[in-house]
Amino acid sequence: MDLGSAATKAEMVMATIRQRIAGRALTPGARLPSVRSLAGTLAVSTSTVVDAYERLVAEGAIVSRPGSGFYVANQAAPFSPAEAGPKLDRAVDPFWISRQSLESSSDSLKPGCGWLPPSWLPEEAMRKALRSLSRADASLLADYGSPLGLPPLRRLISRRMAERGMEASPEQIMLTESGTQAIDLLCRFLIEPGDTVLVDDPCYFNFHALLRAHRAKIVGVPYTAHGPDLAAFAAIVSEHRPRLYITNSAIHNPTGAVLSPVTAHRVLKIAEEFDLTIVEDDIFADFESPAGGSSGAGVAPRLAAFDGLERVIHIGSFSKTLSAAARCGFIAARPDWIEGLTDLKIATSFAGGHLTEELVHAVLSDGGYRRHMEGLRARLAKAMAEVTGKLQDLGIEPVLKPQAGIFLWCRLPDGKDAAELARTCLKRGIVLAPGNAFSLSQTAHCHMRFNVSQTLDPRIFEALKEALR
Repeated sequence: MDLGSAATKAEMVMATIRQRIAGRALTPGARLPSVRSLAGTLAVSTSTVVDAYERLVAEGAIVSRPGSGFYVANQAAPFSPAEAGPKLDRAVDPFWISRQSLESSSDSLKPGCGWLPPSWLPEEAMRKALRSLSRADASLLADYGSPLGLPPLRRLISRRMAERGMEASPEQIMLTESGTQAIDLLCRFLIEPGDTVLVDDPCYFNFHALLRAHRAKIVGVPYTAHGPDLAAFAAIVSEHRPRLYITNSAIHNPTGAVLSPVTAHRVLKIAEEFDLTIVEDDIFADFESPAGGSSGAGVAPRLAAFDGLERVIHIGSFSKTLSAAARCGFIAARPDWIEGLTDLKIATSFAGGHLTEELVHAVLSDGGYRRHMEGLRARLAKAMAEVTGKLQDLGIEPVLKPQAGIFLWCRLPDGKDAAELARTCLKRGIVLAPGNAFSLSQTAHCHMRFNVSQTLDPRIFEALKEALR
């Protein structure tokens, strides 16, 4: 028996059966050896074989026929981990970076991904909260949550928004499973197929994918260091009459830019003139230094603060600072819109993720979270300076110096093609984020987004140096 790296005797038996199926020694529909027979052949206990067979049934490799035995499932050979690698020849579209980042092996380097390394997140606070929740009432572990979401967490979000100048009562806040689900619900609620939606160019690449899924007509507006190009914004809104504008006000993705107060006022004036609704995605809010903080430039202006949530809808998420495994986001909007969105949430997901919401509330309400974020912001500032310097040594120049956050939007030297560079580095297990994945107009071919928290490994710079030759 070729045991490979299987960790237990049951896994060894499972590996043996998989090998026989993959090698066609056992074909679809073939009867497997009896439990007692296989146990004797492999010199293991019958309970070990039973455990292995049951687990193979659970994963769909074999089927159980009571009174008859176990048979190979009528399907292709079991999934092979070798097939899980990213597809090198995939087109660089809005799904490219996500697929490469999510499907790559755990030892891949991911300077192009949009999240922090696990070691940078508040692991101990999460474990502490999980231990506490494991002792909670059974209803927390089993029951549906409220469609609006956990009231204490909505009250906490309301207070946190007030710290950034935005007034929203808990009744104006609905929890979602993520920032992505928040935008998906808003698209379902506010637009019809064929409606025009305005996005920044460049912008977060998944905006493109999500809007195409809703069959919207997408129009891009050039984004500058201070927000959307105002002349272009006014002309595009006048010509196309978009239904929505989706943007980041603070810590823009991918550029790291921050909306200026002057630009914010002008954008809102144009939005009012043309009855434009704005979705303000603020999932990177906690990477900012608080007002009066010791580092950074403080709190950037929010459109929702100037507008009072009249035509601006504010969304947020905790996936970036707490855990991508515990998905939780929120929508803050007018009360009548929250009413309609609540009905829509019931129709599409029925209820809230009660357990996750309790987990997020427990961590956020712990005093350790603020201390964690203070340390994280300092760590990111150090990484930003270090990565900037190393990239500049290679001729890769940041378009601007972000005040906070995790992203550097850079221009490659000599007009190098970012997509080709990304494909070259992917062969070495390095996932990059080429510029045109973010650009609706496809004018960012020589740009690249770097996540500084994921760009500290020397192998990344060695690969870039070689690929840029």
